[in-house]
Amino acid sequence: MAAATDLSLVIDGDGVVREATFGSADLADEGCEAWLGRPWVDTVTVESRPKIAALLKDAAPGAVTRWRQVNHVSPTGTDLPVRYAAMRLAKDGQILVLGRNLRAMASLQRTLAETQQALERDYLRMRGAETRYRLLFQLGSEPVLVVDAATRRVTEVNPAASRLIGRAEKRIVGQDAVDLFDGSCVRDLESLFAGLRMTGQAADLEARLGHGRGAVRVAASLFRQENATSILLRLASPEPLETSAARTGAGALDVLRNLPEGFVVTDPARRVLTANPAFLDLVQLATEEQVRGQPLDSWIGREESEAAALFATLSQHGSVRHFPTQVRGAYGSVEDVEIAAVSVPGGSQPCIGFTLRATPRRAAAVAGGRELPRSVEQMTELVGRVSMKNLVRESTDLIERLCIEAALRITRDNRASAAEMLGLSRQGLYAKMHRYGIGDLEGRDAPDEA
Repeated sequence: MAAATDLSLVIDGDGVVREATFGSADLADEGCEAWLGRPWVDTVTVESRPKIAALLKDAAPGAVTRWRQVNHVSPTGTDLPVRYAAMRLAKDGQILVLGRNLRAMASLQRTLAETQQALERDYLRMRGAETRYRLLFQLGSEPVLVVDAATRRVTEVNPAASRLIGRAEKRIVGQDAVDLFDGSCVRDLESLFAGLRMTGQAADLEARLGHGRGAVRVAASLFRQENATSILLRLASPEPLETSAARTGAGALDVLRNLPEGFVVTDPARRVLTANPAFLDLVQLATEEQVRGQPLDSWIGREESEAAALFATLSQHGSVRHFPTQVRGAYGSVEDVEIAAVSVPGGSQPCIGFTLRATPRRAAAVAGGRELPRSVEQMTELVGRVSMKNLVRESTDLIERLCIEAALRITRDNRASAAEMLGLSRQGLYAKMHRYGIGDLEGRDAPDEA
């Protein structure tokens, strides 16, 4: 029986454990050997006692009871789940109990539940981002068309574009974008789309809408979404940029200013031109005048090399997304953020736009809710943004902190025993605990611990 099961018990007629064998050495650390001579029902938690009584009652000669899961009290602080079946021995009336250790299964179930919660949070964030995109697209006063780059057919159109073209949205979606314009502009538009597919960029052009709807300025940009390439067509009046922007851009700017995520626009030298209140909250400043004209490098990046890597990537590719970094506030706060940025070289005033989204810590799938250390892949992703010296120092600090927390947990916060376990003096342990902010050291500079 010992070889076939994780643990087996022999219970006498009074419900006392007389014999116990374990198929795994791990069970000895759970205090199972201390069950001998004790009533079986006293080794389990309160809610499991009725199940023990049912197992003893249902045990009969020559028949095995149905399996029941109970939880044993463990000295480690985490209950030991075991699945039991029982059978009464005809020879002397004692009961043979067979058990299977369910701790590994319970750990997998906890991990699965935490993973499902993390996925649900990611799904809600994606839904929130999609909602914000839809809101901006529908409420924006600038006429916008989304066109499939391969077929040139319109896939999305906002109400402002529908009013400008003079057709219902359902009559525009699915049409060739070139067919929405006057026939005299077909060659120029075809050149515009061909240039976008080849180089990803195209100069603005003036064209006339079909059915005498007038002249418009067409600006096009290429982007990828869901493994497909699309073209964003922006239609504007051919009036001077200042007049058009003052009239048509006001609504979109109001929406961006009220976004819950940080939004900031800089000039090519990375000096702030404008910023929304969410960005001011991140950098702990009260008014936009306090940031206007200041270099954005002053607040972002764990160190100078990380900010330099962000701007180098932006200069090379024209856009950046999902760039993880930190924002440093004026009064010492540090916030983990994810940056998306785009460079707009055209127009009367070239600029760069940044959005900064706070990235809250995810619940790590580990015991006690403590966060796991970075994996090798995560650490190597920082190469080029953080110096090797800082990476090594961060890794060393992380390992020291985890070792101290584990020692304190094992010794139940006995500082003297923890220092001995780690091979440190008590003063050395207190110094490191103070450095990492572990435990409450107030009034415990020289504690008397057994």
